[in-house]
Amino acid sequence: MAILESFLRFRFLLQHVVILLQIHSVICYQYKVGDLDSWGLPTSENPKIYMYWSKYHSLKIGDSLMFLYPPSQDSVIQVTKESYNSCNLKDPILSMKDGNSVFNITTYGDLFFTSGVAGHCEKNQKLHISVLSGNGSSASAPSSDGALPEISPSYPTVFGGIPAAPMANSSSTSSSSLSTKISFFPALVAAAFAGLLILSQ
Repeated sequence: MAILESFLRFRFLLQHVVILLQIHSVICYQYKVGDLDSWGLPTSENPKIYMYWSKYHSLKIGDSLMFLYPPSQDSVIQVTKESYNSCNLKDPILSMKDGNSVFNITTYGDLFFTSGVAGHCEKNQKLHISVLSGNGSSASAPSSDGALPEISPSYPTVFGGIPAAPMANSSSTSSSSLSTKISFFPALVAAAFAGLLILSQ
């Protein structure tokens, strides 16, 4: 009887370990477009900010994009690839004007955004992102309209550096994430066994 009771407790704890692992692997992020810069006209010091920004981030379904801008001066619209390339602002897929616009990513593939203000798209206030599929690959090949700088930007603050979000196509990041998940599992199993020992006493 004691063995059956111990087995049932162990099974109960093991089920909770599996649930914790599933929760751990389904973490989603909200990304502020432009990081410390708000959504606006790129500066002469950083004219390709949005092109570089999209290449530094690996976005997936469940993540969201936050566009911050003065609502009286700007807006953001989702457009087709053709409208993105030609800076055509007519008939957008989606229009956001509140100054704190959040776009939830719900599909794989390429998404295109630009400012809804005339003339801003031509000055590179536009964003193209590729949403990764479940296997970690992009649904379409990333554009090759510029190479990334060798060093990714860092943003020091009075409180220290801001932690970097996962980087796109970085084998060190994916192996680091994998090793975290692999090392996380034995710790949970060990905790389950310890809990089983405590419960059986």
